[in-house]
Amino acid sequence: MAYSTSDEFDTILEKLIAELEHFVQNVLGSQTLANVTNIIELVVITRRNREDVYAMSLVTKTVESLLELVSTAADSEVALRHKELYLRVLKTLQDPRAYGLQWTNKQITRSFQDSREEFRYAFDCVDILLRNQFLNLPQFDLHLAHAIDNGQNYVAVNFAMQIIQYYIIDDRSSGVLMDQDILNTIEVLARIVTHSRQPPEGLATLIDLIRASHDPGLNVERGMERGHGPAAHIFSGISQGKSRDYDDPPGLLEKTEYLLREWVNIYHSPQGAKDPNKAFSMFVHQMNCHGILKTDDLITRFFRLSTQMVVELCYRFLPDCTGTGATNTRNKMFHTVDAYVKLISLLVKHSGEANNSATKINLLNKVLGIVAGVLQQDHETHQTDFQQLPYQRIFIMLFLELNAREPILEAINFQLLTAYFHTLHILRPAKSPGFAYAWLELVSHRLFLGRMLGLTPQQKGWYMYAQLLIDLFKYLAPFLRNAELAKPVTVLYKGTLRVLLVLLHDFPEFLCDYHYGFCDVIPPNCIQMRNLILSAFPRNMRLPDPFTPNLKVDMLAEISNEPRVLTEFALMIQPASFKKDLDHYLKARTPVTFLSDLRSNLQISNEPGLRYNIPLMNALVLYVGHEAITYIRKKGLSPNMTTIAHSAHMDIFQNLAVDLDTEGRYLFLNAIANQLRYPNSHTHYFSCTLLYLFAEANTEAIQEQITRVLLERLIVNRPHPWGLLITFIELIKNPTYKFWNHEFVHCAPEIEKLFESVARSCMVQKHVPPPAENDLSEL
Repeated sequence: MAYSTSDEFDTILEKLIAELEHFVQNVLGSQTLANVTNIIELVVITRRNREDVYAMSLVTKTVESLLELVSTAADSEVALRHKELYLRVLKTLQDPRAYGLQWTNKQITRSFQDSREEFRYAFDCVDILLRNQFLNLPQFDLHLAHAIDNGQNYVAVNFAMQIIQYYIIDDRSSGVLMDQDILNTIEVLARIVTHSRQPPEGLATLIDLIRASHDPGLNVERGMERGHGPAAHIFSGISQGKSRDYDDPPGLLEKTEYLLREWVNIYHSPQGAKDPNKAFSMFVHQMNCHGILKTDDLITRFFRLSTQMVVELCYRFLPDCTGTGATNTRNKMFHTVDAYVKLISLLVKHSGEANNSATKINLLNKVLGIVAGVLQQDHETHQTDFQQLPYQRIFIMLFLELNAREPILEAINFQLLTAYFHTLHILRPAKSPGFAYAWLELVSHRLFLGRMLGLTPQQKGWYMYAQLLIDLFKYLAPFLRNAELAKPVTVLYKGTLRVLLVLLHDFPEFLCDYHYGFCDVIPPNCIQMRNLILSAFPRNMRLPDPFTPNLKVDMLAEISNEPRVLTEFALMIQPASFKKDLDHYLKARTPVTFLSDLRSNLQISNEPGLRYNIPLMNALVLYVGHEAITYIRKKGLSPNMTTIAHSAHMDIFQNLAVDLDTEGRYLFLNAIANQLRYPNSHTHYFSCTLLYLFAEANTEAIQEQITRVLLERLIVNRPHPWGLLITFIELIKNPTYKFWNHEFVHCAPEIEKLFESVARSCMVQKHVPPPAENDLSEL
C-alpha cells in the first residue's frame, strides 16, 4: 500500500481526527457510543504507525459498527448522527491521499463478507454499502456466487434473488448495481434453474425478467456486457433525451427541421398514400444525402430533435384545443405526430437485415428511451403545465403501427412488449405523475392488454403486466390510505377499478396468480379494490354455490389443490436471521424466545397507523400457512379444525392474535382474509384458521375484530370472494361459535340490524346469486 506523500497522509488523517473529536464533543456528547471512541483511537494509531494492519482493523471496526447500526433499523437522530460519522471515516480512507478507493473498497468488502450472517445477508446492510460505493463489486459478486453453493445455501439464494429483483429489475434506472456487476451470481442462479429438479420458488421468473432485458438469444450465463442489452439502449436514449447539454453539430437543427417537414409532406401526399414503401425509400435517400444515417450518434440526435419539435408543435396548438374548434386543432397536431410515428415504425421495420431482429429491437429501444427522456425533461421544466397528449399519441400510435400483422413485426413482438414494459415502468406515475392518465390509458389499451396477457405464448407477458399494475397501486396507495381522493386522484382510482373489472372478466387466472403481490401494496382500507382481485377464479372452474345448505367444503374435489402464487413471498421474510429462526421454530419449536420476540420483529415504529411492517406480516402469514399445509399432508391428513390445532404453525397464529395490539391484529387478520378466495387448499386452511382463532379466542375483542374483518368485506358492493362467504356463513350458522350470543352483535340497534341484514343475504340463497357470475353491475 503506497500513499501519495507522507505529509498529505498525515494532513488528511489529522483533519479526520479533529472532525471526529469535534463531532463527539459538539454533536453526540453524552450519547456517544463506545464504538466511536474505539474508532477514534484506531485512527490515531493508524496515523502514527502507517501500517496496513492498523488500517485494516480500523476498516473492520467501522464496518461492523455501521452494519450493526443499520441492521437495528434505528432511525433516531442519534443513530443517524452515528451513521454519518462511520460513513465519514470510510470516505476519508477512500481519499487518494490516504489509502485510495481500490484498497479501501477491497478491505470494506472483505470486512462485510467476514461479518455475522445476519449482517451479510441483510438487504439494508448491503444497500448502504452499495449506495455509498464502498463495495468492490467483482469481489462481492464472486463471494456471493460461491456462497450460494449451487443452491444448497437457501439464505444466500434468497438474498441474491432479493438484490437482483430490487436493483436489476425494480430500480434499474438508479444504476446502483447493474447485471454486469454480478454476472457470476446470475450465472449460478441461471444454472440452478436449468439443472435443479425443484428450483427455489420464483427463481425461474426472475431469470426470465433478466433475459427480457437483453438481446434475444443472448446467454444470461455468459454475456451481459455493459451497454449491450435492449434495456441499456432505453437508458442510453433517456440520458440523451434528458440532456440539457446537446452540443449538436452546426446545421443539424436546420437539417432535422427540413427533413421532418419533408417527411410530413411526403407521408400525406397522394404518392405517399399510394406507395408508402417507395416514398420511404426516397426519404431515406434524402436522409443519407444530409449525412443523418452516417453514425449512431447522428441518428440519435435526429430522433431527439424531431421528438422535441413535434412536442413543441403540440404545445403551440394545445391552447386552441377547446370549444368547437377542438377537433380541427387535434387533427392538425396529429397530422405531424402520426407522420413522425410512421417514420419511426418504418425505420425500425427496415433497419438491418430482414432476419436480423437485434438491430430493429435496439433502434426501437433507443427511440422509446429518447421519447421517455424528452418527456421527463419536459415534465421537470413545465411542472403543472406539462402536457401529456403528444407523448400519449406517440406511444400508442407507435404500438399500433408495430403490431401490424406482418411477419417481420410478429417475429419481434415479445421484444416490443418488453421494450414498452421497460419504458412504462420507467415512466410510472410515481416518477412522472403528470403523465399518469396517459400512462393508465396505455396500460389498459385493449391491444396492449390483449398482447401482454392473451396472445403472447406461455404467459411470458404476465410478470411484466403485474409489475405495471403494482406500479399503479403503489402510486395510489398514499392517497387511498389517507382517503385523500381529490378529483384527479378519484379519476385515476375509478380508471384502476375499471381495469380490474376487465381483468376479472377476461383474465381471471392472471389475478389469481398475482393476488398476493397486488394485495401486498393495496392499503388495508381499500376493501372494494381488494375484493375485485380476490373474487377471481379460474375460468375452467365451476364454483360451488356457497349458499347451499350443509355444504361440505372439505369434500370438494378442488379444495385439496394448491393455488399458484407467482410472487416471491418467502423472499420478503427479512432479515435472514429472522427467517432462519422462523424455520427452526416451525421444525422444532425452538428457539424458545421466538414467540415472545415475534411482535418486536414485526413492529417498525410507534407511530399510529405505521407501526407494523405490513409486507413482512403478509409474507409471514402465507409462508406459515403454506408450511402448515405441507406439514399436515406429510402426515397423510387434510387440513380441518382438528389437524390445524396444536402445532408450531398455530402457535404462531395464536400468539399474534393475542400479543398484537388492535392495529397489528387487524393487519394480521387481513393477511389471513386475503387468502379466502376460490376453492383451493389455501382458502380451506385459512378459513379453518380464522374460525379456530374465533373459537379459541381468550377475549371477545379478538372475536369482534375477526367479525369486523369479514363483515367489512361483505357490506361493500359485489363481487365477494367465495372463501369469504363460506367462512362467514359457517361462523353465523354453526352453533359451536355461539356468534349471536356475543355482546358486540347487540351493542347498538343499528349494528344489530346490520348483522341481521348481512345474515339474511347470506342465508337466503334464492335472493342472492353466487359470486360465480362475477356480477359487476353494482360497480
